[in-house]
Amino acid sequence: MGLGTQMLAWQEDFCTELAARDLHVVRFDNRDIGHSTHLTGRPPNVRQLLLRSKRAAVYTLADMAEDASELLVRLELAPAHMIGASMGGMIAQTLAARHPGQVRSLVSIMSNTGNRFSGQPSVRVYSALLRRAPRERAAFVTHMEGVFAAIGSRGLPRDQDEIRELAGRSYDRDHDPNGPGRQLAAIIASGDRTAELRGIRAPTLVIHGTADPLVASSGGRATARAIPGARMMDVEKMGHDLPRAVWPQLIDAIAEHAHRAEHAPQNDLSPQPPPVSIPGLRG
Repeated sequence: MGLGTQMLAWQEDFCTELAARDLHVVRFDNRDIGHSTHLTGRPPNVRQLLLRSKRAAVYTLADMAEDASELLVRLELAPAHMIGASMGGMIAQTLAARHPGQVRSLVSIMSNTGNRFSGQPSVRVYSALLRRAPRERAAFVTHMEGVFAAIGSRGLPRDQDEIRELAGRSYDRDHDPNGPGRQLAAIIASGDRTAELRGIRAPTLVIHGTADPLVASSGGRATARAIPGARMMDVEKMGHDLPRAVWPQLIDAIAEHAHRAEHAPQNDLSPQPPPVSIPGLRG
């Protein structure tokens, strides 16, 4: 999943719907979050973040992709259909570029290439993200409500009780205030990955909300342009979250993409067609 977000954000009933479409679903925590390995080292300060300093990074997205690669090896699941959202999309992209034999297909959701001129957040949202999460549970839940209010889908129904419940469960499962900062430093240190993405040969579906205030839709389009043959799916009114209102369209698109990839030549190195758009959710 994305920055500072545990695997719980891939909600169980979402995963159950994918499994009902003949897909074996595995969700996992990235390093520095949840039940995964937590590292040490001071997270970047606000000045370092604003200056996009690479010196503050303890690790990079490439290291996080290696974590996913090792997990696939240990579980004997490669090649797998990789789905990643936000930072998770960046990790999945990197895995597909560096370990093509492990990725049968790729779905990149509300993510970006790392290029500084695409997919940038609004000032309001960036300011909200720079606020460090509180250590006390009730304050943390309130903080996360504010984060989701800033980045979420304002034009679609949202269940505030569900948001609070997820925040509470995440806190109870693990709470490391320094982890998200180290993850953000990893994103910054990884820089522009456009050139690397051009080497991806896995069938790729890029999904992005038209109302994403954190990773602007230009980030999704840049991703689709960079990856040969990628298909682009615009989801009207979706922000930087996965509200239940869009689940049917997302689940259908992901399952269709995975099953289509099963019948495609694996890692075809021949010239690929330019990206195409497919219908998304219409309000």
